[in-house]
Amino acid sequence: MPLHSSAEGATDVAGAISGLKRRLRGKIASLSLLLLPGLLGCQSAKFYAQAIHGQCQIIHRQTSIKRLLTRTNLPPELAAKLRLVLALRAFAENELELPANGHYLTYADLERRYAVWNVYAAPEFSLEARSWWYPVVGRLKYRGYFKEKSAREYAAHLPAEGYDVHVGGVQAYSTLGWFRDPVLNTFIFDSETELAELLFHELAHQRVFASGDTDFNEAFATTVAEEGVRRWLRRQGHPEALAAFEADARRDEQFVDLLTRTRSRLQSLYTNAPASSSPLHNAASLRAAKMQIFSDLSAEFQKLKAAWGGITDYDNWFLQPLNNARLNTVETYYRWVPAFRRLLKERCDGRLNRFFREAERLAHLPKQARQEFLEGLQQRE
Repeated sequence: MPLHSSAEGATDVAGAISGLKRRLRGKIASLSLLLLPGLLGCQSAKFYAQAIHGQCQIIHRQTSIKRLLTRTNLPPELAAKLRLVLALRAFAENELELPANGHYLTYADLERRYAVWNVYAAPEFSLEARSWWYPVVGRLKYRGYFKEKSAREYAAHLPAEGYDVHVGGVQAYSTLGWFRDPVLNTFIFDSETELAELLFHELAHQRVFASGDTDFNEAFATTVAEEGVRRWLRRQGHPEALAAFEADARRDEQFVDLLTRTRSRLQSLYTNAPASSSPLHNAASLRAAKMQIFSDLSAEFQKLKAAWGGITDYDNWFLQPLNNARLNTVETYYRWVPAFRRLLKERCDGRLNRFFREAERLAHLPKQARQEFLEGLQQRE
């Protein structure tokens, strides 16, 4: 992430998205450290200085996985997970045609729960996400920090500028080939399915990346990760795990659909709000209507949860305040997923090599043309 992830952050995630549930969080970002802090303004210099320091810390803590596996005192659970990473990495290269290129051959214990913390923002009465500009990768919809305190300090100033704000921890991020990304303690002990999904998601960013288009990049990687997990579980002969993954995916779709319908209601509210002679009165009315929509979201979720038999996977998502920025964390990862799924299954006959070529072609189009193409796929029955 230009340091700025990286899950549904969890972001997410894969990962990608803090608090949604482990499958949907900690998903990705891309890191660019190409400008020296001295060439930037004071705030930018401070931001890139922490990014450089954080990345150097990760590099300093890396140890070769092969070397670790020779140690007799390595905890058995960690050893098993590291061997699984090597197997997933080989599968990604050989079966999914994802370029591992030296990534995930080292392990680093950061001694913290998340790799980075992302700041998301959106105007109080708009769903248009605030974006930040980074070298090479362009404008992205989050700003990331290696320290939670720094992220929250930056976020604390945004409400005064009229923004809804959300801060979420991210389990992993991709440096898009500028560094060899390590396996981190922040995600190594995830389940086999979660670990596969996260690694495939991150490696997908190495294959296709559209500068300045967060929604495209994350939806593409999410689609690749989903397909990769299915193929991995089939290859391993784990029908029960595959069935559980598909059930999770159906619940994900229902949950995302609920949030999408909430976004539509909010968009209608913000777009069609009647003008008032008193700006303060108008803001108060909008604020009250907005709060009611979020209250309805919570009530609808309880109904959905009951239909699932009381599954609590998504409960944590509601522990933090609901606002426009929080909704956008899910939108970022899932906006174009239906279009990418259709592109893979219908236009590319499920063949990943053709799918990657199509995605690469789209990544080179102007952003408006790219979005129009995906919108066309999205609207097809």
